[in-house]
Amino acid sequence: MQHPSQPVPLTVIVGAQWGDEGKGKITNYFAENVDYVVRYQGGNNAGHTINLDGEIFKFHLLPSGIVFPKPTSVIGNGVVVNPVVLIQELESLEKRGITPKLMISERAHIIMPYHIALDEALSTHQGNLAAGSTRRGIAPVYADKMYRQGIRMGDLLEPDMFREKLTKGYTFNRDLITKVFNAEFEQTVEAILEEYLAYGKVLSRYICDTEVELYRAWKSGKALLFEGAQGMSLDVDHGLYPHTTSASTVAGHIGAGAGVGFNASRQVIGVAKAYVTRVGISPFVTEIEGDFATTLRDKGDEYGTTTGRPRRIGYLDLVQLRQAVRVNGLSHIALTKLDTLSGCPDIKVCTAYEIDGKRVEEMPASLTAMRKAKPIYETLAGWPDMSDEQAAQFCRDGFDALPQELRDYITFIEENLDCSIAIISLGPGRNQTILRQAD
Repeated sequence: MQHPSQPVPLTVIVGAQWGDEGKGKITNYFAENVDYVVRYQGGNNAGHTINLDGEIFKFHLLPSGIVFPKPTSVIGNGVVVNPVVLIQELESLEKRGITPKLMISERAHIIMPYHIALDEALSTHQGNLAAGSTRRGIAPVYADKMYRQGIRMGDLLEPDMFREKLTKGYTFNRDLITKVFNAEFEQTVEAILEEYLAYGKVLSRYICDTEVELYRAWKSGKALLFEGAQGMSLDVDHGLYPHTTSASTVAGHIGAGAGVGFNASRQVIGVAKAYVTRVGISPFVTEIEGDFATTLRDKGDEYGTTTGRPRRIGYLDLVQLRQAVRVNGLSHIALTKLDTLSGCPDIKVCTAYEIDGKRVEEMPASLTAMRKAKPIYETLAGWPDMSDEQAAQFCRDGFDALPQELRDYITFIEENLDCSIAIISLGPGRNQTILRQAD
């Protein structure tokens, strides 16, 4: 198999659960040595935390490779951009002495103030069918994109076109907010026009045709790393709909979200926690509550990067991961947060669901079925608690030095998923990582 220690020309990193799996760390692990790091979907509803030699960076829009001097970071056309957030992140980097090496697709759509207001109204309206939205305007901006009345980054550089599109989009969304949902929206077209044209001036040096850049880079043999946001179960097509995000989160979306039809071999790395977390409303089959959940939440710092909300906690769900392996065509799995589970006397793993008395091993599409699903567990022995020093030593010594119980846990997962766990994470730092030898 192609071992992930050496990036192939195309490497895709995706979330294999509900998001928050540690994709930022895994992207960061590879990003230093590639030529381009590309975000291809989502918006500032996603959050990636980077630990770079003890220095913490938190991004919502910028690709994780932005902290390194070599790669060019690309925000692809499939990303929806809040210019306010993006400018804040760029200014934060510059204050820390990092000059951003960034390109933004001129085709990426812009989150407008009325999208955020409409998102708030929609979330209240949807009730128990809500996605647990971060209320940052993501669903409405993707809706406007499909209505073909969206505004794109390139429009900020053309004031007349921006005004023409803004007038139509503003009227449509304002009427939804005020006449359908009976909410308030008081910003005027002229105020938004002036504000966003100013953002365009700030960002103009980054806005370009990223499709051509990436195509030429690929043709010349450059190494491209694609960084997904959120996770498999939040995919709008394949996830637990309607409790999903508004974009496609799977690896196959890189062509649509980056604008290049890559006809080449690639490796796809699915990032999964050794347990499961979820922010938002939906059925959560393996959810646990009480003292053990609180312990894991605090030990693993399980609070949303974007929202700060405490994450729901559950045992590892192999039904969920089977779908991630299958739909994404995973080459390998990167298993994170194994250090958080250390010290548990035993650990449950969900291998199947029971639904109406039947054993189900693949993820149902039916929301009714998921509301009924009960976990079928196997219980494995836990491994001793490990200090940061012990974890660092394990990473230096390699996989065979790990406690037998931990190795058994990894082997059990591999055998149930028919997918190798090639990357093992024992902490947030880049050096707290084990790469297993290729088969």
